Amino acid sequence: MKTSDFYYDLPEELIAQVPIKKRDESRLMVLDKRTGDITHKVFKNIIDYLDEGDCLVLNNTRVIPARLIGEKLETKGRIEFLLLKRLEDDTWEALAKPGKRARPGACFSFGGGKLTAEVIEVKEDGNRIIRFDYDGIFEEVLDELGTMPLPPYIHEKLEEKERYQTVYSKHNGSAAAPTAGLHFTEELLEKIKDKGVKLAYVTLHVGLGTFRPVKVEDVKNHNMHSEFYSISEEACEMINSAKKAGKNIICVGTTSCRTIESASDSQGKLVPGSGWTDIFIYPGYKFNIMDKLITNFHLPESTLLMLVSALAGKENILNAYKEAVSEKYRFFSFGDAMFIK
Repeated sequence: MKTSDFYYDLPEELIAQVPIKKRDESRLMVLDKRTGDITHKVFKNIIDYLDEGDCLVLNNTRVIPARLIGEKLETKGRIEFLLLKRLEDDTWEALAKPGKRARPGACFSFGGGKLTAEVIEVKEDGNRIIRFDYDGIFEEVLDELGTMPLPPYIHEKLEEKERYQTVYSKHNGSAAAPTAGLHFTEELLEKIKDKGVKLAYVTLHVGLGTFRPVKVEDVKNHNMHSEFYSISEEACEMINSAKKAGKNIICVGTTSCRTIESASDSQGKLVPGSGWTDIFIYPGYKFNIMDKLITNFHLPESTLLMLVSALAGKENILNAYKEAVSEKYRFFSFGDAMFIK
């Protein structure tokens, strides 16, 4: 299976630069994974495809303002760090730009000295391990000094930071939003609950590896990035009981999908706990837990496009994407949604 098999042509003007005014009024393409049939709806119509007893799985991670811009203490040269994941309390793995300024032992200052950092190590992939020093609570300092790490294909400034958070975001730790969840409003979630649909919240902290292109031609040789996940006993019980009753498990986003598929055992039962997952889902994968998926439109040749192709079939997906381009759907993080049923 080749990476180039997952290419499609996308006009740049279809890449959404800003979020739509009302979250649940984005467009919704409904794709039947068995027949390939396509229906065009509005996102708030998603409730019509959810039945009593079904379980909606949502990732309640929260994006941190992970982009820090400061200066090197000795030379005053500009530095930009992008925090990827927390290793210990004050030690993080990060991207550095320009990398030549961030060699081991180099020290940096942010916000006039409110936050300082030292590079401890340079990893093989070029990522830096950095240790911070500050007074007070790190999250509060970061909230003051950091900015939202929007994806590289978004060039417009985000006027309202909360629009890059889901309305149910709770646990800080992501470098990118689980964007399928951006379409939900609190009112829509209440209506879904009132219909008798269960809402199970899991956590997977999204890393920037989700935006990295697949650089190998043979898909099986791709080295998948790892991300931290956590699933409570309550969420497991909710999902397992719905599955046992023959109801649908519907994931909101590929991150929710990767979380529950990573945490399932060989009998197809979800197990509570936490850890790091580098699960790579591509055509040929047999889903243990998930039945249906709410997702956005993904980058050509990306691991996310491969995941949705594993669920709906590559031909169905590429045909749906061709129609989405023709119908001028909005693509990627702030774009429209697809429901694979």
